[in-house]
Amino acid sequence: MADNELQHIMHTLHHNLTHHDYTQSPTLLSRAKRLLLTLNALTPTPTTSPHALHLARETLELGALLSIRLQDPDSFTRYFQQLAPFYDLPSSTLSRDKSQQSKVTGLYLLLLLTKGDYAGFHTTLEHLMVGGSHREGVEKDRFISYPVKLEQWLMEGAYDKVWEATEREKVPSEEYGVFTPILTNTIRFEIASCSEKAYTSLPLSNAKSLLFLQSEGAVVEFARERQWTVRDGRIWFAAEGSADDEAARKQAEVLAASRPVIESTIGYARELETIV
Repeated sequence: MADNELQHIMHTLHHNLTHHDYTQSPTLLSRAKRLLLTLNALTPTPTTSPHALHLARETLELGALLSIRLQDPDSFTRYFQQLAPFYDLPSSTLSRDKSQQSKVTGLYLLLLLTKGDYAGFHTTLEHLMVGGSHREGVEKDRFISYPVKLEQWLMEGAYDKVWEATEREKVPSEEYGVFTPILTNTIRFEIASCSEKAYTSLPLSNAKSLLFLQSEGAVVEFARERQWTVRDGRIWFAAEGSADDEAARKQAEVLAASRPVIESTIGYARELETIV
């Protein structure tokens, strides 16, 4: 009885996910988890049948994906944590057929990245590489390789590559697109911080390209949020005086490191504008 009801709920949840109808999803998921408890399958045990394990994993994966669609990162994190013991089971106990492990894990890596939790990001990635399902590498897995490449580009300051990767046709699935606004803001704030150290001022037109903003009006609004001064068609950054020679040396190092990144980003943004 519980088995049949659970499968009916799963069918409804799949339909809702496909048709972007999430109004009943939280209630249906709660019912599904209660049914899993009656099947002794909400957490895997040695006595849980393979069929019940499959149903439990599918339920929790749907819950994770729906949480992302509903932009509820806390709920998604709870579902991922509940899925972890299922993902750690050997394939002889729980087949990986029809599993969405790669998608869910990639989304979790992306969530950690957008939160700036680099320690958690690398711990999760190491678990995949050492004891998980990706011992031979992640390059061929589009769901896992996507956040891995983003993290690498962010560390390198290759913001143009991150920006390009967040375009709708470049994300691995619809759920990944939920993180695009967060990544975009991350890029803007990183570039803004570099710009403050690398330049005294910039023309509004350059800042518009640099920050990937749609208009100079948006640049002015962003500048006000950063407490920059807008005058004579330029943005003036707050000057940071050096207290001693060591501070001046560090400022010069920042300047040297930041300018190539910023200038290449401006060039890339201008190329995009000409294409559009």
